[in-house]
Amino acid sequence: MTITIDAASAHPVPARHDAAAFVARAEALCAGRGLRLTELRRSAVLALAQSQTPLGAYDLAERMSQGQRRVSPISVYRSLEFLIEIGLVHRIATRNAYVACEHAHGLDETVVFLICRSCGGVDEATSPALDRSLEVTAASNGFRPRHRIVELEGECADCQKTATTAVALA
Repeated sequence: MTITIDAASAHPVPARHDAAAFVARAEALCAGRGLRLTELRRSAVLALAQSQTPLGAYDLAERMSQGQRRVSPISVYRSLEFLIEIGLVHRIATRNAYVACEHAHGLDETVVFLICRSCGGVDEATSPALDRSLEVTAASNGFRPRHRIVELEGECADCQKTATTAVALA
């Protein structure tokens, strides 16, 4: 696994995605569903796959515009909407930002984002137990969820270790 240093943190951050493999997966997924991965959508997928941290739509527009004419935010939002709908991208509501999703979870599974307040890193997990609990809660209220996303804020293991080391050295 490739390790890079994220500018916002003092600890190594694993590269999140093999960008070329992620774009190939996006192309295959679209082809398999009879959908088009337009050049703009491909550009958004590539930029998100290359990013170590979640990106806001305007940051994404900047990255997609490098070396070519300016990509409008509305075009970015349309691309993101498509990519979210097919499960390639997730929106992190508390950050108003987007991340590429390379996990092979189903569209009906609950996605849990573990968001580090110290370094800004985001990990993604699923939980069958949480799925069942949310199903029961939703059903008992006559509610049918479209997407189930849970966001937990705290500190990642690396930041906890860094903080513990800093305290021990002080």
